[in-house]
Amino acid sequence: MKLYIKYMVSIRCKMMVKSELDRLGLSYGVVDLGEVEVKGHISAEQRAQLKTSLLKSGLELMDDRKSNLIEKVKSVIVEMIHYSEEMPKTKNSVYIGEKLKYDYTYLANLFSEVTGITIEHYIILHKIERVKELLIYDELNLTEISYRLNYSSVAHLSNQFRKITGLTPTFFRQLRHKRRIALDNL
Repeated sequence: MKLYIKYMVSIRCKMMVKSELDRLGLSYGVVDLGEVEVKGHISAEQRAQLKTSLLKSGLELMDDRKSNLIEKVKSVIVEMIHYSEEMPKTKNSVYIGEKLKYDYTYLANLFSEVTGITIEHYIILHKIERVKELLIYDELNLTEISYRLNYSSVAHLSNQFRKITGLTPTFFRQLRHKRRIALDNL
């Protein structure tokens, strides 16, 4: 039986889910992309206990199939942008559709209906957050960042960054350096 749990794809969240499953004595397979396959039967009482304990940890046991699918789309995007060394070279629509084994048009319509934003806008928001992280780490230049995140050019990255944040990437990076200098003077 598959259970769907709303959480970000992170080691900490996976550990919390595994801990709750272990505490309830439930046997399970892989914990991945917001879903857990429970081996054997899960009683209504165990399900209710799991739902309550997950909520206390800031996680949510999903009951609605559409909500589960939306969370899977979000998890694929987060994993693709934040936890991969390089973005896939295929179109986002192809990647997401193949990864989830669903028609992308169906996913896109459902996502927009439920969240109020498009999948592409959600991807842009996460890409900009990733750009911010990479600018703060200060290990890559803008050309390397734009290549890593599949931007067609540095200008495209800069325009998108400015549209979302109101700042240029260069100014954002300078702000970080100014904060570090101020902290060094303490």
